[in-house]
Amino acid sequence: MIQGTGSDVGKSLLVAGLCRAFVKRGLSVAPFKPQNMSNNAAVTADGGEIGRAQALQARAAGLPLSRHMNPVLLKPQSDRSAQVVVQGKVLTSSGAAEYQRLKATLLPAVLDSFRIVGEGRDLVVVEGAGSAAEINLRAGDIANMGFAEAADLPVILAGDIERGGVIAQLVGTHVLLPEAERNRIKGFIVNKFRGDPSLFDDGMRMIAERTGWAPIGLVPWFTGAAALPAEDSVSLGDGRKSGAKIRIAVPMLSRIANFDDFDPLAAEPAVDLAFIPPGTPLPADADLVILPGSKATLADLAFLRAQGWDIDLLAHHRRGGQVLGICGGYQMLGSLVADPDGIEGAPGSARGLGLLAVETVMGNDKTLVAVEGECLNQAVRGFEMHMGVTTGADCARPFCTLAGKPDGAVSADGSVMGLYLHGLFAADGFRSRFLDRFAEGAASTLAYEARVEAVLDDLADHLEAHLDLDRLYDLSAR
Repeated sequence: MIQGTGSDVGKSLLVAGLCRAFVKRGLSVAPFKPQNMSNNAAVTADGGEIGRAQALQARAAGLPLSRHMNPVLLKPQSDRSAQVVVQGKVLTSSGAAEYQRLKATLLPAVLDSFRIVGEGRDLVVVEGAGSAAEINLRAGDIANMGFAEAADLPVILAGDIERGGVIAQLVGTHVLLPEAERNRIKGFIVNKFRGDPSLFDDGMRMIAERTGWAPIGLVPWFTGAAALPAEDSVSLGDGRKSGAKIRIAVPMLSRIANFDDFDPLAAEPAVDLAFIPPGTPLPADADLVILPGSKATLADLAFLRAQGWDIDLLAHHRRGGQVLGICGGYQMLGSLVADPDGIEGAPGSARGLGLLAVETVMGNDKTLVAVEGECLNQAVRGFEMHMGVTTGADCARPFCTLAGKPDGAVSADGSVMGLYLHGLFAADGFRSRFLDRFAEGAASTLAYEARVEAVLDDLADHLEAHLDLDRLYDLSAR
């Protein structure tokens, strides 16, 4: 199990790289994360949903996605509550204090999923969550040491030298943990190092002396990480490029979801894709504004208006700019969003942005389906993950045909589009055809899916070169 000294120390990529590295050694490997918190999710082959990080890890391991790879997924709906997804299905919505009581009851399901994931495998690589030293949350823990103890797993602790203070991160964790948990940690990794690695030889020695843990390796900064899907919105930035032919703006909603939809666009050299932070107007020179998915459509519609983005968006449209809404963003573009039963928060309804002649009503049934079809006469594939049904006059002009059925809507003048499909921009032919709307021939020859595979191979080679994988495997076999 790879645990961390904190969030964003690189656990997800370490697990993905280790999965691919051990697969390249000829082993059958599976990823697992007992508990995750993310609004970036993916639909699984067995009809559930898991965090996007586990989807990438499964890809690295060469496996179809399974709802058991991430048996507890928390999807924040507000600052105080989250939807609780257990083994791929929504169980309840819970406040933070209530979840502290609930989580201990979920351990049997987590262990059941771990058993299922591990059946027939040579190795399972498990990812922890947050910090191993969150001793205030230790009671009933299923994410870090609580799970490691229940499953009797050896632990490797990863620290992030990029943020500074890595010696204190690792030694401080040792100080805070009780003896049994210190002894469960068999080694440590220092991640994201820049510069001459020999300069940290003394640092590695000092950590080992003060903890008794084996140094598994010092991992240099992996530049290819930017080409892989990110799980946390904290990693989003303004990707403005000078000389770009096409400018795309994506407002950063408070509950933005599945923002990795836009990674293939950001990878295009001719595209300047900017995530617009709260308090900042939408750029007047944008060719396209994309409203992304949201975990709480009504709340984010109010948030969008509070930023003044509704005014910016209407002005953008009047200037001839185009607008695309995906999933929750699609719902916001209509004339009405209604949640009579309080599926995503308090019951209620709100006037939409009015750029599409559609209405959405939330319901208890959640659509979770992987689909293939055509958009702009190009093959696309991805998944739908949403609550609610959208109907209206503009649905008579569908944006796509998915699984043989019309999907989405287009305004009468063709400038506003919406659909539920996540992942459509990963299709090279569609992405090229779509970008032709703004600058003909602007799309590159990028083969996006092939690039992700190549980067995973590079990541595996990177870890093979800088970590003691033989020792890691020997620890797992004991």
